[in-house]
Amino acid sequence: MARKVIITCAVTGAIHTPSMSPALPVTPQEIADAAVEAAEAGAAIVHLHARNPETGQPDQSPEAFAPFLKIIKQRSNAVINLTTGGSPTMTVDERVRPAAVYKPEVASLNMGSMNFGFFGMLNRFKTFKHEWERKHVENKDIVFRNTFQDIEFVLKTLSETGTRFEFECYDTAHLYNLQYFLDQGLVKPPLFVQTVFGLQGGIGPHPEDVLHMKRTAERLFGDKFIWSVLGAGRHQLPIAAMAAAMGGNIRVGLEDSLWAAPGRMASSNAEQVRLARKIIEGLGLEVASSDEAREMLHLKGGDTLQV
Repeated sequence: MARKVIITCAVTGAIHTPSMSPALPVTPQEIADAAVEAAEAGAAIVHLHARNPETGQPDQSPEAFAPFLKIIKQRSNAVINLTTGGSPTMTVDERVRPAAVYKPEVASLNMGSMNFGFFGMLNRFKTFKHEWERKHVENKDIVFRNTFQDIEFVLKTLSETGTRFEFECYDTAHLYNLQYFLDQGLVKPPLFVQTVFGLQGGIGPHPEDVLHMKRTAERLFGDKFIWSVLGAGRHQLPIAAMAAAMGGNIRVGLEDSLWAAPGRMASSNAEQVRLARKIIEGLGLEVASSDEAREMLHLKGGDTLQV
């Protein structure tokens, strides 16, 4: 049998702003439709943030998540993954609240503090509809706080609910941080390790960086982890292709990249999923269904979402 590859789709995030792409989902209905369409295209997991429907500003209040979670649960069998990253300017108490309320199968968890910059996007995007957007993008003073105390707080808050984690690792040290929590018994295998490449402040997108993160994870975790990759911006699909060929899984979506090809913006999250699927199937591999992803990651089941 061909190896099964999990596609995660992160549909909106908190980095890109509405002025950058008309395809970026903002309203609850847009986020729900984008998630369902991504699942229909082959995404086993949908990774979700919420936004203010008028301005598109990131909104981590549980109330902002409820409308689209209900729709996605009704229309799709996708594994729902809620962010605890929120936006880098939010406190950990704010960031964990939606997952604590809705008890999803998966929640993302950033595994270390880091400088975080997206000001480079000002080289391409010059005009913005909303006042908050330029301030958000040009900020060079962001430290994305994820201390050992913060991480432990999220783990203890959500582990009681049976939620498992997508461990987002933006650099080598984050893998070692995850090893610490594994040694402490606060996380359990299989670890879903999402290595992130190409964001300003984290490890770069060079093929050697991808190999280095994979080798480090293998040395630290052996057979106790399932590897996935996230390439930012134009690096999304090249890194996805590398990882699929090397035994990994793939995350795409407009949270991470607005592009479908050099110089061409993606028309939707589903388009990026279809492109990832072409890579997987072109390698003679198969796309994992949501239920297959649940089995691989030891998830508790979609019927446990509290909406």
